[in-house]
Amino acid sequence: MSITPGNPGELNRRTLLGRAAAAGLLATPAVSLLGACATSGSDEGTGKAEEGTKSATNPLGVKDDAPLEVVIFNGGYGEKYATDVHEPLYKKAFPKAEIKHQSTQAVSTVLQPRFASGNPPEFVNNSGEKLIDFGSLVADGQLMDLTELWDAPSVDDPNKKVRDTVVPGTVEAGSFNGKPYVLYYVSTVFGIWYSGKLFRDNGWAPAKTWSEFTALLDKIKAKGITPYGYAGANAAYYQWNVILTHAAKIGGTDVLKNIDNLEDGAWQQDAVKQAAAAWAEIGAKYVDKSFEGLKHTDVQLRQNQYKLAFYPSGDWLEGEQKKDTPAGFEYQLMPVPSLSASDKLPGTAVRATAGEGYFVSAKSKNPRGGLEYMRQMLSVAGAKGFTEVVKAPTVVTAGSEGFAFPPGVASSQAALKAAGQDVFNLYFDGWYKELDTEARTATNELMFGRIKADAFCERIQKRADAIKKDSSVAKFKR
Repeated sequence: MSITPGNPGELNRRTLLGRAAAAGLLATPAVSLLGACATSGSDEGTGKAEEGTKSATNPLGVKDDAPLEVVIFNGGYGEKYATDVHEPLYKKAFPKAEIKHQSTQAVSTVLQPRFASGNPPEFVNNSGEKLIDFGSLVADGQLMDLTELWDAPSVDDPNKKVRDTVVPGTVEAGSFNGKPYVLYYVSTVFGIWYSGKLFRDNGWAPAKTWSEFTALLDKIKAKGITPYGYAGANAAYYQWNVILTHAAKIGGTDVLKNIDNLEDGAWQQDAVKQAAAAWAEIGAKYVDKSFEGLKHTDVQLRQNQYKLAFYPSGDWLEGEQKKDTPAGFEYQLMPVPSLSASDKLPGTAVRATAGEGYFVSAKSKNPRGGLEYMRQMLSVAGAKGFTEVVKAPTVVTAGSEGFAFPPGVASSQAALKAAGQDVFNLYFDGWYKELDTEARTATNELMFGRIKADAFCERIQKRADAIKKDSSVAKFKR
């Protein structure tokens, strides 16, 4: 699929982020959430930071021989985009600089001690199951303000600021209290995934309504294939995402806004209860109970073996499963089906946003090097290189021109185009890790039959209320 600035798909993607991002997120003062991670110094870094002389070719004033440490989450997008694309671009700009690269699947485990000792790496891809929630990092002053980066001249055109080379809304998506601290780099669409080949071979069509969906699940079950499933051991958030996406379709996007803002009774809104009840029935009738103890890679492999029909995820799934996907499998995305004709949003509505967060450590030794690394990422070469390696679009508007995406990403981009204005997002999981953890636990309880919808909503609401009352927790609003 070719995406150009004049392509309607690109226009939808560009407007999507403007709608999905909060115009400005308000934070209240709070005691450190990272505890021992809090160290002295401002959010602009320490006085010991390495700095060089600013020039036309070095607008951020990087010290040309200052070492740079890069930590990448080795998940769905892997690490080759960093080692083979972005790090070489930085090295070309600053050949005297030594780059230390590390990849991990447990960001918090690796970095918590580094923050505690006051020796964090310059650049971090904070993602995956074991990330450090961005709200805590912002509250502790650990993140570099990215304003100077966004206002710097772009690598490709010195007359154009970096902020003018990305999808509108990108800067706001990573902003807290009006300041940008996080770069969300990848255009991400969420939905329910299936094999195009499996469906063609059986004469099945993706469902648009709830009655079509349950009828299809019955047909799949009759074939001896598990109709629906997710990994309870480490990816229950894939399923709460489906439930909340459904709730937004039923009751409108304010349902999610209320949840993000910790409004009283937000998790007990009728739309959330209806969605939870509907998916509890799916769990009871169509999900393999053994999946609760499996990790995401195990369940995703079942789908690649044609033993599982539907699996919820974002469109990183295709790249993550590249090694295990059989030829002709053809990943396809189906939006969460409509529950009834009274839903506030159409069946084509999707959750989508700029995803995959990156930050520069304010208290690292070379934060200006971290900012420059981001500037190189946001160049056309950096964006195109990323897309070529991981087969996913970035927020750089010129980064996907002329690129033919694989079937899964092509289908997610088509779904985004079909959604038009009906695109939404949520933020609570990035702001309040404790609430995300509670939602995951409650989701497993619901989907594997131990509680009903009312108890699901009540349980998560109780935790949300406790967070709201806790003055030590930084609060964010949209």
